[in-house]
Amino acid sequence: MTRPLLVVNPKSGGGQTGRTFGDLRGAIEKRLGDVDVVFTERSGHGIELAEAGAREDRELVIAVGGDGTFSEIVNGVMRSGKKTRVAIIGQGTGGDFRKSLGIDHRLDKYLDAIASKKERVIDVGKARFPAARAALAPGKRHMDHFFVNILSAGMGGLVDEYVASGSRALGPTAAYFLASTKALMRTQRGKLRCVVDGEETRRMDSYMIAFCNGQYFGSGMHVAPMAKLDDGKLEVVSMDAPSKLAFATFSRKIYDGSHMRSPLVTHFTCSRIEVDLDNEDARETFRLDVDGEPLGGLPLTIEVVPKALTLRA
Repeated sequence: MTRPLLVVNPKSGGGQTGRTFGDLRGAIEKRLGDVDVVFTERSGHGIELAEAGAREDRELVIAVGGDGTFSEIVNGVMRSGKKTRVAIIGQGTGGDFRKSLGIDHRLDKYLDAIASKKERVIDVGKARFPAARAALAPGKRHMDHFFVNILSAGMGGLVDEYVASGSRALGPTAAYFLASTKALMRTQRGKLRCVVDGEETRRMDSYMIAFCNGQYFGSGMHVAPMAKLDDGKLEVVSMDAPSKLAFATFSRKIYDGSHMRSPLVTHFTCSRIEVDLDNEDARETFRLDVDGEPLGGLPLTIEVVPKALTLRA
């Protein structure tokens, strides 16, 4: 039996993970036994490290970082084609996926979940879209990417891009506020065309549309309270408003899930969906947020890969 592989993002938690990992490793090994450790050095590096670990026939790969780090190890394991188990020790600032799992944001609770060896088999979303980062899809115009939580298109993806490229000297809260303000000024309402499960075509106006395997995104927004990780379906939640300012006001309701009662919301389920824009003027700003990472834009195709991943949780 191989030792668990920890894929550690030292920049997660504002760099706190890297600064305190010595103590963190001691606590982990006290509970789980000896582990092997690798550190990510750049965006997408976790995919490579996890894939290599899975191809070594590791029984378990553990992400130590935020939702983005966990998403990368999922992509690595899925690309390997192996049956490697995955787990998370949350060290990021958002922690949206662990909310869907019902794990408290405490080191002992993460370790309890892993040490228990209880397993959940969950669905994974597989998305194809134009590649925005050449490093993640070298030589390709389109990229395939897996997600376990939520992929959204619209203003949220634009916010992600501004957060990723902007300064965080004032802290993550201020960075997110400034990015949201900038995105709100620039964003355009999308006129969406969706082909659902290869049959029905839906058209709708939207500032943001979310394709949900999990329930939470955006650091606590309860966008899809009905979503289940293992039902073979995505919950699609599209949000519109009469104006940008009205959308900004309305979006506050997403934190407690009350947005679902609004006539501004369109909701349906599917196992496969194709999405594109009918208005070209919105294409540049209608961007993708894939498990919290800005990775591309429309057109987009998503399908559910049912029971694809075994999770220690």
